[in-house]
Amino acid sequence: MKISCCWLYAITKYGYPPSLDDMVRALRDMKALGFQNVELEGVRRDNLLAVYAKRHELKNFCDGEGLRVINFCPVLPGSVSLNRKERRESWDLFKRAIEIATLFGCRTIQGDSFTPPLKFRGDSPYKESISYGKQFTVEVDPAFKWARQWGAMVESFRFFTREAKKAKLRFCVEPRVGELLSNTDAILRMMDAVDDDNFGAVLDTAHQNAQKEILALSVEKLGKRIFFVHAADNDGRVNDHVAAGRGTVDWDGVFQGLKKHRFSGYVAVDVGMVPDLDAQYRESVEFLNAMAAKHGL
Repeated sequence: MKISCCWLYAITKYGYPPSLDDMVRALRDMKALGFQNVELEGVRRDNLLAVYAKRHELKNFCDGEGLRVINFCPVLPGSVSLNRKERRESWDLFKRAIEIATLFGCRTIQGDSFTPPLKFRGDSPYKESISYGKQFTVEVDPAFKWARQWGAMVESFRFFTREAKKAKLRFCVEPRVGELLSNTDAILRMMDAVDDDNFGAVLDTAHQNAQKEILALSVEKLGKRIFFVHAADNDGRVNDHVAAGRGTVDWDGVFQGLKKHRFSGYVAVDVGMVPDLDAQYRESVEFLNAMAAKHGL
């Protein structure tokens, strides 16, 4: 097991998405916290293309700081759009993201399933920024067909999986509260549909704890299809992302399962939207290293 720093650190500190200058500041802050392994994101078209344009400068900066980018996440809501033209535009952007991930020597490239295209009364999940603990209500559109939505996701995720494989990257998706794929069994069903071992899961302990998952069972269900772990905690009622060990996540069960399935990837600290951000990152690293030592991972 290797420890990494999630991009949620940069988002919490510098906004969503961080500017290119703030990305560099965030990476420098991660290094100051003691991290050697980090994530990067490119959010929608403009931000992703800005990262693409500066990719060599960012790579040189990371090399100079001794930082390794192990996961790149292109945030492309159009990938699950019911409009095929929008989906195909996201595929072109994903190819740019693959170039970024390949340049940095990433192990994985990550996607999301995003918010359902429903009419929300008031706020909606992750609309302008990342926030937790909100309650949502929707109006059901008689024209909305789940089968069409599912087919659109499958089409894009199959494409992403194939393209990632060509580049010797693994493609993974993170089930999150409030998104089209929100739990373990949803992504298992998507794995069956994509039908390629190069498609895997990001296990986010905070999101799945808030989904009332039995996390040790989630690990058992996903097994070797867990490509990446996002580690944070909460009380199981709200999908907060606080320091590992502060909530009700069954960490012993998670680590026992990861050990059983010989997980050897990255466990990334995914704390965010907290006032004492740096302190909680340090606390999480100490906790996770102690857990790894306890379970021989």
